[in-house]
Amino acid sequence: MVSATSSFLLLVLVSSSFFVIEAQIPAPVKGLSWSFYQTSCPQLESIIRKRLEKQIKDDVGQAAGLLRLHFHDCFVQGCDSSVLLDGSAGGPSEQTAIPNLTLRKKSFKIIDDLRKRVHDACGQVVSCSDITAIAARDSVVLTGGPNYNVPLGRKDGLNFATEQATLDNLVAPFANTTVVLSRLATKGLDATDAVALSGAHTIGISHCTSFTDRLFPNQDPTMDQTFANNLKTSCPTANSNNTVDMDIRTPNLFDNKYYVDLMNRQGLFTSDQDLFTDRRTRGIVESFAKNQSLFFDKFVIGMIKMGQLNVVTGGNGEIRTRCDRRNKDKKVDIATVVEDVEETFSALF
Repeated sequence: MVSATSSFLLLVLVSSSFFVIEAQIPAPVKGLSWSFYQTSCPQLESIIRKRLEKQIKDDVGQAAGLLRLHFHDCFVQGCDSSVLLDGSAGGPSEQTAIPNLTLRKKSFKIIDDLRKRVHDACGQVVSCSDITAIAARDSVVLTGGPNYNVPLGRKDGLNFATEQATLDNLVAPFANTTVVLSRLATKGLDATDAVALSGAHTIGISHCTSFTDRLFPNQDPTMDQTFANNLKTSCPTANSNNTVDMDIRTPNLFDNKYYVDLMNRQGLFTSDQDLFTDRRTRGIVESFAKNQSLFFDKFVIGMIKMGQLNVVTGGNGEIRTRCDRRNKDKKVDIATVVEDVEETFSALF
């Protein structure tokens, strides 16, 4: 018998494969290209896609986790996979910063599993940064979203950002539209990019503590009453550890229903709902709610622009042998041996 989840994923795989982007695609920045691994690792993208098909079929929630990982990496100090580094690389890592504490632990393991599979097939020629970017794209495609080419050629950065830099660059769920637009403008992203990239919230879940300030002690007047009552059932207290879907209509499908949510005052975060409340972005929200193809086109443009923020190329970075540590930080100790054994074991399944 075919499960409902399997049938759903088969449907989105078939439908997404026929979607063709017709928008004006941004050109690759210096050091990146559309065919970077054509000679050195021509099977790169097929290796990643095949593995993620299984991962996301087994747990569709991993798609949102991988997409979010790419966002959190790129917005802080560029798409250099610095968020993947753990504390053994020297001092506190980006992962310990408050905005990154809710990143899925499994997402980090998936990226390094992909790295091992790619390096086994091609040698140490593909960066963790590029793998993360491709995995984000595939997570969109495998949940029904648009397919698009990813500029490649990133190297892995040698340093991670400070906690303050992480706080200063990521958009908090309680941020209003002014803050959202301001932070993205510093990265060359406009209002359309901001609204389109926010559409990533059409898949995934959120912890209650990211939005209960809109419920307690007083309800946010921009929130639909029935929606608020349902959230209070899932999150009975301000510090509840529970989680809820970010898109109440189609939580596991990458589509434009997130914008329909906003128009019905059912956006989860302040940073979501305020995009409809604010005059500067309301029209964009309405256009995406009415036209999914337009949303897909603009989302792709935003993703390609974001995915090229402050990339490290050429001799300015490295290609890590493991995504969680810099090459010069290798240590031969019992902890490393255990990690390597676990890595090898997990790659078999």
